[in-house]
Amino acid sequence: MARMARGLGSPGGFSAIIDARSEDEFELDHLPAALNWPSLSNEQRIVVGTIYKQINPFEAQKKGAAMVAANISRHIEQHVMELPKNWQPLIYCWRGGKRSASLALILGQIGFKVFIIEGGYKAFRAALIAAIPVLAERISWRVICGPTGSGKTRLLHRLKAQGAQVLDLEGLARHRSSVLGVIPGEAQPSQKHFDTLLWDSLCSMDPGKPVYVESESRKVGNLAVPETLILAMRSSPCYQLSLSDDERVKLLLEDYDFFVKDPALFCNRLSALSALRGQQVVAQWQTQVMAGNVESVVRDLLTLHYDPAYFTSMKRNFLQISNATLLQAASRSDLAMDAVAEQLLAN
Repeated sequence: MARMARGLGSPGGFSAIIDARSEDEFELDHLPAALNWPSLSNEQRIVVGTIYKQINPFEAQKKGAAMVAANISRHIEQHVMELPKNWQPLIYCWRGGKRSASLALILGQIGFKVFIIEGGYKAFRAALIAAIPVLAERISWRVICGPTGSGKTRLLHRLKAQGAQVLDLEGLARHRSSVLGVIPGEAQPSQKHFDTLLWDSLCSMDPGKPVYVESESRKVGNLAVPETLILAMRSSPCYQLSLSDDERVKLLLEDYDFFVKDPALFCNRLSALSALRGQQVVAQWQTQVMAGNVESVVRDLLTLHYDPAYFTSMKRNFLQISNATLLQAASRSDLAMDAVAEQLLAN
């Protein structure tokens, strides 16, 4: 027999979380660690919807029921036969309706203890949006600042390796947070899924300990960071990470090695800077890239584009930047960033 699951905490305590929606709905967003067992596939939803509109709801219900029954049978054959009796799934669909109820009914009849999210994904999403501001405001943020190429993300990773709490917004967004920050072959998640990943990360944080985060802008690629989180970060204590220009250039050549390997891709991305830097300057950069002078272009990008914008933005947006604690990295290496992380955590 299915039971209704209420509330919004990071959904733990269940043997599995089952999303009974279609593949496209699941791809757009889903609960963390959820498995997709569609009661109706993408194509089947279209078929049922067409029958509903062109014939009548009763015929659509019959066709849908046959499809759902066949799909549930297949899910049981593929996923359930080896499961023990104490397996307890949490199931949801769009609004906690027929798609999740049908799957829950069959699993309950088998003998499993089944839970359904009351209100389905729609209720989960509403509760998540309401929860993010509360979660963001309860945390003591520590903001890692520093110009492009100074190693902020590397420092975050070393802090995490040493046991610190870290929120890696660029990692969640799959983007390096600049006009050149698209990662080839890696699509960003939807805004809804980014919100879910962020909520899940915030739920795992201990509010009694600081959380380190990079000084991001309001958008990471195409994704918006929640306003409450941005405001909480911008009013929090800052650390200013410093790295020599030579090391910054080498770091960027490592982190953006796909631009070195594919000059045409680099030139294409540079075109996005034409409105800011002018077509003539960008054309000169593109010529240098195609001639193999990538390092000189990266150095120009730092000094002429990124650095001026960074320092202007920091003074305007981060309230405690003038009192930031300086962190000097000897090099871009993990060993050097480990030393900085140790210094930061010791203080």
